[in-house]
Amino acid sequence: MENNISSATTLKQKISQDIIIAVKGKEKEKSVVLRSLNSAIKNAEINKRAKLSKAGETADLEKSSVLSDEEVIGVISSQIKQRKDSISEFEKANRSDLAEKEKAEMDILSVYLPEQLSEEVVRKIVSDAIVKTGAGSVKEMGRVMSAIMPLVKGKADGTMVSGIVKELLSK
Repeated sequence: MENNISSATTLKQKISQDIIIAVKGKEKEKSVVLRSLNSAIKNAEINKRAKLSKAGETADLEKSSVLSDEEVIGVISSQIKQRKDSISEFEKANRSDLAEKEKAEMDILSVYLPEQLSEEVVRKIVSDAIVKTGAGSVKEMGRVMSAIMPLVKGKADGTMVSGIVKELLSK
């Protein structure tokens, strides 16, 4: 990924700036996708604010409910996963036109994710986690996944990670 986000600019601010650029550049598809992403981010902030409020945190809810870059990456990953699921369904229904539209939207969103880890790197992380957790069978997959996911969140596809964990625990 071309990560041209300075340390002073948050990922959320970068997305907002890119919405303005896309609208001015009459890039309709990109502006629609980024506006949708922006809405998803705002919804996540509202949910975070509600959780903080329920937990009794009342000190400056507005400020404390702003999502960190890591949380924004989680929202983006979720949006990409939704599109992957849609692509799968559209392909099953022989709707390649709609699948292509979803793929184009995924490409727009993936620009905001950190560089993805290679399968080789993920295999090394999984192997280390299996050793660290002492897991010996697929029954202990949850323990291994909980050790891995904080390390690869937003940097690797969860389906690929779980597939590698199953494969290595089945040996």
